Amino acid sequence: MTTYDDRASLTDLTSAAERVRGSVESVIEGKPDVVRLSLTVLLAEGHLLIEDVPGVGKTMLAKALARSMDCSVRRIQFTPDLLPSDITGVSIFDQQQREFEFKPGAIFAQIVIGDEINRASPKTQSALLESLEEHQVTVDGQTYELPSPFMVVATQNPVEMEGTYPLPEAQRDRFMARVSIGYPSAEAELQMLDVHGGVSPLDDLQPVAHAHEIVKLVDAVRSVHVAEPVRRYVVDLVAATRTHPDLRLGASPRATLHLMRAAKAAAALGGRDFVLPDDVQGLAVAVLAHRLLPTPQAQLNRRTAEQIVAEILQRTPLPDPYGHQAPGARRL
Repeated sequence: MTTYDDRASLTDLTSAAERVRGSVESVIEGKPDVVRLSLTVLLAEGHLLIEDVPGVGKTMLAKALARSMDCSVRRIQFTPDLLPSDITGVSIFDQQQREFEFKPGAIFAQIVIGDEINRASPKTQSALLESLEEHQVTVDGQTYELPSPFMVVATQNPVEMEGTYPLPEAQRDRFMARVSIGYPSAEAELQMLDVHGGVSPLDDLQPVAHAHEIVKLVDAVRSVHVAEPVRRYVVDLVAATRTHPDLRLGASPRATLHLMRAAKAAAALGGRDFVLPDDVQGLAVAVLAHRLLPTPQAQLNRRTAEQIVAEILQRTPLPDPYGHQAPGARRL
């Protein structure tokens, strides 16, 4: 396995990311953009929410990403009877030692797969709030740090599906990005019948990156430069969601941070040590849309949050290399 200096270079980053990407794409055929977004969120120290109808490979994507790295992995199957202590852990009294002993829950892993997260009760869903934001768990007044790297890859069905509980706004805001896999193309589905028909491709998947590599790659992403005009552009995009007439809840300051971090990761994956406005534009819908709440009138008009973010991208002036705001349409 490749050895690293104290700080991983962009060449190291690109090489390791390509190995993980190739490993995941050997399982998830025909969805390179979805796989790339998953890697972007991982390197930006975020959490990923995969939302789509049943049977399109949400759990398969989460498992493939987890198995491609030599990290500790735990899966939580969210059900209506799941308890918060099943996630965070519980203190049990030890009769021999005459003291309480903490038994860690399923959240204590580097990669946590939360399957069908919106099928658990809101009380159980809220058990993830501290973990997602602060990378720690507090039980009975005692705080326990979670391992590094730490990423939650959660799947959920659309809220129209029977037996689901909508995620509260506070929890959606803690996921850096939301992605929908969508149905495969006819060619990809035909290939799936050949590859997945006999055995699961996950059985042959081997780790291609170590946990300490991922930590150093995250450090490399932190050093990516974001110029002042690009930072202002990020702020302008997020601020526009707070005043849009079709939205009753705009994006939070946390969303601003998540969009900038994701853009830095996207730039690094592209082999650059600086962020371009194109990096921000390419991630804005995935990072912002799931945090927004359209007004009832907008919902009656069938206006989606994704459409509103795309409109904001069209209207917000692009920064130019000299630091001025240059009006212009979004580069698609």
